[in-house]
Amino acid sequence: MIRAVLMDFNGVIINDEPIQMKAYQEILKAEGVNLTEADYYACGGMDDATFLRHNFKRAEKDLTEEKIVELRTMKTAAWRKIVDAEIPIFEGVENFIKKCDKRFAMGIVSMANREEIEYILEKTGLRASFTTIISAEDVTECKPNPEAYIEGFRRLDKQRLAEGHYPLLRKECLVIEDVPQGIEAGKNAGMPTLGVTNTFDAETLRAAGADSVTHSLADWMPETLALVFSKTH
Repeated sequence: MIRAVLMDFNGVIINDEPIQMKAYQEILKAEGVNLTEADYYACGGMDDATFLRHNFKRAEKDLTEEKIVELRTMKTAAWRKIVDAEIPIFEGVENFIKKCDKRFAMGIVSMANREEIEYILEKTGLRASFTTIISAEDVTECKPNPEAYIEGFRRLDKQRLAEGHYPLLRKECLVIEDVPQGIEAGKNAGMPTLGVTNTFDAETLRAAGADSVTHSLADWMPETLALVFSKTH
């Protein structure tokens, strides 16, 4: 039985992976670092700092901590300028979240920085739907390491216990992800996983361990989640 849902953010709630990529391509080009589409998507599950270190190392260039802060700030500013014009929420996701919120404990587990997550949730009116938000600032390891999902589960369970509910089991907490590293993180944390083909194809997500795969969350209702995952877990 599913009693909680932990969702990734970029590529699951907001369709901004192409926006993030374009912003980084322009910023890194000025630093002499070429970033192809393949380079970008190979870094799924990384936070900004790890992403920058990885790509500077790939280009055999030095990178200071001060430079990381500067580049992250530039990227967020470029990203925000684009999403301010029109927030690219995936079709049907707002309805999906609001319906699930009535039945499940809800949380976000993302390697995005908290500023970006909070900004979008406030702009869309979805902030109240999520009890817990795990961002890059809350963990030391990136996906596919399970740290972020374990921490998200711990916080959801703590909140539920405070409200008088029974303890939550990991098999009762569904992970929703769009990248293989995220699926692996959820599986490594001992949780069932639903892959959304917003970024990678179904075969890739299944190969990473997704228990079920969908083309759109608009096709799912809380009752569907409960039915599908009660059969598989």
